[in-house]
Amino acid sequence: MSDEDHVVRLLLLRHGRVAHHRGDVPLTELGAEQAEAAGDWFARAGIDVAALLSGETLRTRDTAERFAASHRAAGGTIPDPIVSFGLRNPDLYLGGHRINLGEGAEFLAAQADGVEPADVEASAFYGELIAAKDRVGCWLEHGNVPGENAHDVGRRIDVLARSLADVQGWRGRTVVAITHSPVLRAVRVRHEGVYSKEPPFLHGYSLTLTHTGALRFAEFATDLGDVPTTSRPGEGNEKI
Repeated sequence: MSDEDHVVRLLLLRHGRVAHHRGDVPLTELGAEQAEAAGDWFARAGIDVAALLSGETLRTRDTAERFAASHRAAGGTIPDPIVSFGLRNPDLYLGGHRINLGEGAEFLAAQADGVEPADVEASAFYGELIAAKDRVGCWLEHGNVPGENAHDVGRRIDVLARSLADVQGWRGRTVVAITHSPVLRAVRVRHEGVYSKEPPFLHGYSLTLTHTGALRFAEFATDLGDVPTTSRPGEGNEKI
């Protein structure tokens, strides 16, 4: 796309596969392959990447670093990854502490000094969360979240997308951002009113800032070739 087509385009991609979500864990071997396959494809597809952003977690940073290395190995030119605070998971609060979504009462309690697993289990919101088959889905649709809800996170990402136009060298180009499933699912709720299931790894959505000031939303699929994405959108996504 040229500058005549848009001001700036943000591609939000899910990080590569991890073994679990009990802490700040690295990518699995498959997750590393996914990140590298994505970087290779972006370079060969000729997508003009002005900047590569990631969240603060190990899995998003690792994905971005492997993406960039593979992109360069395929002959592409891409800047070093930049950590962006705006790409973080939802801000949730437990016992006065900001915590991350994760698996189990023990993991959640460990993030908040003075909080015990029994406190987590007794909490109205967190009790539902740890019992849910789809933790992110529970947060996404919950009516009383102790912190940022899906619409809050979606608005945060809209603001982030618009702010990219502040950098003159990024205008008319694409910024790739490696983030998390809750962020991606919240963006879709905000723009399409759709409560979707987990997106595939290294897939996601685009937000294109137009010259009218509108943000155009679209799904974005990365071609990983023979590397499995291992996680696919679920059936029955419904508009709200």
